[in-house]
Amino acid sequence: MENLALAFSSGWGSGLNSYLVVLILGIADRVDDTDRIPDVLGSWPVLIVAALLYVIEFVGDKIPYVDSAWDAVSTVIRPIIGATIGVLLAGDATSLDQAVMGVVGGGSALASHTVKAGSRLAVNASPEPFTNIGLSLGEDGLVLGVVSLAVAHPHLAALIAGVLLIVGLVVVYLLARLIRRGWRRWKAKEGVEPLFKWQRTG
Repeated sequence: MENLALAFSSGWGSGLNSYLVVLILGIADRVDDTDRIPDVLGSWPVLIVAALLYVIEFVGDKIPYVDSAWDAVSTVIRPIIGATIGVLLAGDATSLDQAVMGVVGGGSALASHTVKAGSRLAVNASPEPFTNIGLSLGEDGLVLGVVSLAVAHPHLAALIAGVLLIVGLVVVYLLARLIRRGWRRWKAKEGVEPLFKWQRTG
C-alpha cells in the first residue's frame, strides 16, 4: 500500500513536471538508498538526462504559448513517465501488481496533466508572462513538496495529492470558457487558425 500511495503521488507530480519527479526520487535514493525507490532512478545517466530536460522545461514552462506547446508534446510523455515510475516502484511484484501500479501512476499523471494544460490555456487567454511564471513556480514547489513528502510519508502525500487533483479538476471545469478562449488564441498563434480560414475561403 505504501508503494501504491507513492505511485499515485509521483504520478500526480509527473503530470505537472515529470522530470522534476525523477530528480527528486533519484536524489532521494542516492542520499538514503531506500529500498522503496528503484536504484535505476538514482543512476547518474538518468539524473543527468532528467536534469537537462528539467532545465528546458523550467524555462519553456514560463513563456506564454510556449508552455501550451510544451504541454501538447508532453500529453503522451508525462503519463508514460508516471506509469513507468509506477511499474518500477512495483519492483518484483506480480504482473497484476505491476499493471495496477502502472495504471495508478499513469492515470494520476494524465489527470494532473489535464489540470496543468487547461490552467495554462486559461492563463494564456490574457497572455502576460508574470502569471505564467508564478503558476509554473507554484507547480514546481507543489511537486517538490508533495513528492519529497511521499518518500517518507507516502499515505499523507497521496492524500494531499488527491485533494490537489480534485481541486484542480474543479477549477479547470469552472474556467472552461477561459480555456476555450486560450485554445483559440494558441491555435491562432501557432498558425492553425489561419490555415483553416484559408481552406474555408479557398
